[in-house]
Amino acid sequence: MSYEIVLKRVYAPATEDDGARILVDRLWPRGKRRESLALTDWYRDASPSPALRRQYHQGTISHAVFAARYRGELRDAPECLVPLMRHARRGRLTLLTATRHIDDSHLPILREALLAALSDEDAADTEPASSPCYRHEFRDG
Repeated sequence: MSYEIVLKRVYAPATEDDGARILVDRLWPRGKRRESLALTDWYRDASPSPALRRQYHQGTISHAVFAARYRGELRDAPECLVPLMRHARRGRLTLLTATRHIDDSHLPILREALLAALSDEDAADTEPASSPCYRHEFRDG
């Protein structure tokens, strides 16, 4: 199955075709009122940990190190993806961040992890849960 997960800055205007609009940042965006964002949800659990976010924004780690560690955080807590996966299964999902440069943020990594988790779950659904059961009729005789 194909899923549409779009990445946007929270400062970009909402459009009708955004689908579910989820802010995936630990911190609330400066200067924005909740009502003005047309959010479906503010979901912090899938964003990078505060320590990892701080290290990356202070420049003490490179983007490659940040990406590897964030993938590790997502791998260690796969349940944090479940609410986002539910939204993606219902239709278009727009992930929002206040970060200035989306390509250098956590959102592309999160989208990649979501698509992989959705694909894995879809593949598991095509396999039978157990072997088929057959009813045997026995006759006395």
